[in-house]
Amino acid sequence: MENRDLFTMRELGDRDLEQFNSLLKYAFQVTSDEMLKTGWQEDEMKYSKAPMLKNAFVLGWFHGENLASQIVIYPMEMNIEGERFEMGGITGVATYPEYAGRGLIHSLMSECLRHMREKRQYISILCPYSIPFYRKMGWEVVSDKLSFHIKDTQLPRRKPVPGMVERVPLESEDLKNVYEYFALQHHGALIRDDLAWDEYWRWETEDMTAAIYYNEKHRPLGYVAYSIENEHFNIKELVYLNQEARHGLWNYISAHFSMITDVRGYNYTGEPLAFLLEDSEIRETIEPNVMGRIIDVREFLSRYPFENFREDLRLHLRIHDRMAEWNDGDFLLCVKDGEVTCEPCADCEEDAAMVEMDIQTLTAMLMGYKRPSYLYENERIQVDYHLIPYLERLIPIEKPYFSDYF
Repeated sequence: MENRDLFTMRELGDRDLEQFNSLLKYAFQVTSDEMLKTGWQEDEMKYSKAPMLKNAFVLGWFHGENLASQIVIYPMEMNIEGERFEMGGITGVATYPEYAGRGLIHSLMSECLRHMREKRQYISILCPYSIPFYRKMGWEVVSDKLSFHIKDTQLPRRKPVPGMVERVPLESEDLKNVYEYFALQHHGALIRDDLAWDEYWRWETEDMTAAIYYNEKHRPLGYVAYSIENEHFNIKELVYLNQEARHGLWNYISAHFSMITDVRGYNYTGEPLAFLLEDSEIRETIEPNVMGRIIDVREFLSRYPFENFREDLRLHLRIHDRMAEWNDGDFLLCVKDGEVTCEPCADCEEDAAMVEMDIQTLTAMLMGYKRPSYLYENERIQVDYHLIPYLERLIPIEKPYFSDYF
């Protein structure tokens, strides 16, 4: 970095709130007028991000007393194949243009990797503004967002259900409880605490509505969060715990037939919605959603819930990671009597089969976004072909579900 002595890296605190907000608004082009239109008040705008400084790890470069660049890590949790993992949610990555090209973000990321490792956040998730930018630092796409557009004439026919739908406040405990059950059942889902729920609703307008499906015993089993604008029914999220709730929620959506011309929304399951509809000729588009990164290979693999694999297996993993030296090297993954261990190895035994890949590929594979056979066919894994069936059996098949933005 040029004139490095003029820059200081430090954690941000309450005294930096004004500069912190200013950089966020500048970098993400959020104007005060736009915030006011979505229901924010002046004081709320000023202090809306204060919880980030209080509850998150916020690191920045200062040029003298002026904030030049920053990054935020939310302490979060997510479900990985039925196991709760501490997760570092990265957001607020921003640099003023006059400081661009000095490697400020790269150095902040390096420090944040160390921080997440110390905090035992062995997986990290971010919502990318540039996929190539974050791939250079070891992140990889791990989930997709499917957008759908259903005409009013294509809405599902009503199916009888014993329960009913009720509209509720956005802060409803029943809604939060439904999501918590859902998240604990779905690989890749964020386990939302109060901070995560605040982020979930942060930029929604006052027109957002939530409706819960209750069964005949008044147990909440699903919800839809939506808004109606210009005859469009816009679904933010549709969550259900069983098929009864799915039918009940679509009955509710279809009941708006006379008010709307179409239904638009997002599906994060990794599977198209069309197959479940009577009229499947709907429009669906797919785009990358979030990116993930394994922070500590050894610790992540030691906790990862591999499939119940009955054969003994020894794999020599050679991982390439340019940003985290503790990951860049060789590991011995042993499966014996159904137990899995992972240890660094300076000179792995000759009987251990070599599997070589970069940290991005390892993340995509273990998160279930891409299967080992696909990665092998596209030259992302270097391994003898006869080992691919073993990897396929060792790694669970669930697609990740991640619907949050922060």
